[in-house]
Amino acid sequence: MMKYISRIILSTYFILSLSSCATILGGQVSTCQKTKPAPGNPSREVRVVAMVADILLFWPGLIVDFATGAIYKPCKPSTKISNEINASNTSLSTPTN
Repeated sequence: MMKYISRIILSTYFILSLSSCATILGGQVSTCQKTKPAPGNPSREVRVVAMVADILLFWPGLIVDFATGAIYKPCKPSTKISNEINASNTSLSTPTN
């Protein structure tokens, strides 16, 4: 009976510890987090808090976070897209005669 309980406790520990911090708490992973930056483009920023938590709690979780791309910060919208959105919003709000 003691072996059975210890196996359940160990298996529960391993299942919970294999889940990583950024994968669980980081939200939905975007396409830009999954794709590798092209040569000449800036590298992706890492979520430092999630990385430190993975290292301290269970380091294989760090591998899971990097493999899924959840360890990277979500990408900011490019300035070109932001400018187009702002231009369309101002044209919609400005009455034309």
